[in-house]
Amino acid sequence: DHRTDIFSLGIIFYEMMSGERPFHGDTPIEIISSILKDTPRSITESRPDLPHNWAKIIARCLEKDPDRRYQTMVELRAELEAIQTEGVPLDNQPDLSIAVLPFADMSAAKDQEYFCEGMAEEIINALTKIPALRVTSRTSAFQIKGLSGDIRSIGRRLGVNTVLEGSVRKAADRLRIAVQLISVAEDRHLWSERYDRELKDVFAIQDEIAQNIVQALEITLSANEKNAIRGARPNDIKAYDFYLRGRKFFHGQGKKNLDFARQMFSRAVEIDPTYALAYAGIADCYSFSYWFVDSTEENLEHAHAASQKALDLDSGLAEAHASRALVLSASRHFEEAEEAFETAIRLDPQNFEAYYFYARSCFERDDLQKAARLFERASEVRPEDYQAAIFAGIVYGKLGREQQAASINRRAIVVTENHLALNPDDVRALYLGAMTLLQLGETARGVEWTRRALSIDTSSLTLYNAASNYSVAGHVEEAIDCLEKAVAAGFSRKEWIENDLTLEKLREHPRFRVLLDGLK
Repeated sequence: DHRTDIFSLGIIFYEMMSGERPFHGDTPIEIISSILKDTPRSITESRPDLPHNWAKIIARCLEKDPDRRYQTMVELRAELEAIQTEGVPLDNQPDLSIAVLPFADMSAAKDQEYFCEGMAEEIINALTKIPALRVTSRTSAFQIKGLSGDIRSIGRRLGVNTVLEGSVRKAADRLRIAVQLISVAEDRHLWSERYDRELKDVFAIQDEIAQNIVQALEITLSANEKNAIRGARPNDIKAYDFYLRGRKFFHGQGKKNLDFARQMFSRAVEIDPTYALAYAGIADCYSFSYWFVDSTEENLEHAHAASQKALDLDSGLAEAHASRALVLSASRHFEEAEEAFETAIRLDPQNFEAYYFYARSCFERDDLQKAARLFERASEVRPEDYQAAIFAGIVYGKLGREQQAASINRRAIVVTENHLALNPDDVRALYLGAMTLLQLGETARGVEWTRRALSIDTSSLTLYNAASNYSVAGHVEEAIDCLEKAVAAGFSRKEWIENDLTLEKLREHPRFRVLLDGLK
């Protein structure tokens, strides 16, 4: 029907704006296959200078599902007219966007990577408090580390029109930090500065950098926004140094990194017992250990104590409420968890973890409509995150909204493939992506990704997810083998196993009943 013409118009728009076609192939058959299977990369990757609403309009025209496209040309024309005047977005604000790259370590010993990454992360966290500025997440910006390419190509890859890069030289109690803000489209410096200060001045430097970025981009801040860009600060700079070391480990994977992160956060609070953010970090380490490594009551008890301490110290800290919500959810105190999640989001509307784990909490208690909305919101806050996209597809599948689930699953696979291109050994991306491939009917590929994950890691969580994948794929004996190994390695959440729909094909297997009876 007429919506086919809207799809065709989307293709024309895409080529007009980017100079390339959205679907590729050397033969007509390959092009048809690309149209059916591929999601075009966002137009902002090649044209970061475009108003962001162009990307939204083109993406909606090119939806595979006709019901998700514009339903009439009148509807499409209304949105085009809204950006007709000099390409101004619908909200009449310029599309201001920035990626903060990990700072280069210029120290003689090359042992300050944690500090360099921490500086960049702190600036990212500050800038996300500014509604008028779209900030690339730490995950995406830090994936660029070590890759070749000029600022223009990096900016296009990240879909932003400005990039902040910098370097740190740290020696004893002295710091030299150099930063430059660069326009992607023009490949020119908008602002640059060098700071030669004492280590104790690091927070003032972070504030100055954020304020200078705001001035260079001509953003007007309210009084509340000015206060918001200043993060929670410890009383002792040594405590901050240990906190940054902890964040470096926390962003790693597996039990060892969580243990190291907890040790660093604990050192931070030994130095500064009033450091609420470090207590929240300790709570998250124990909660993540409970969720992903070892589901023991001891982990929950420690998480409870640390999260409560963080709140007692700073009840206005979004991270403290998010940490508290996470442990309450793990303890199945869902109403209290919901209140804590809502508070965290109110205090920090760009807090991805709050949306993501709130969605997981809703999913676990079968509030699927709300879970779907929250996973979608998490994806909006961090579009490059594969987890939120994958779980959104799972929820829509459980709701019986098959077309919507298939559309989101296809998008989720593209996001996951992009992530794996830069992080080929990310086990979680492999086994979650494998489940999505299975949902799309790509069984052989889903099994292959599962086996890749197991070849890298055999922790309890990887084994459990491999069991789920093998079960969906119909590989029952391999599924039972993995499930038994997962339980032996510490996965002891009986209620979860009993209610996991991905394990349906195992229910009548004698080994499954024996395994379940052995759990408390």
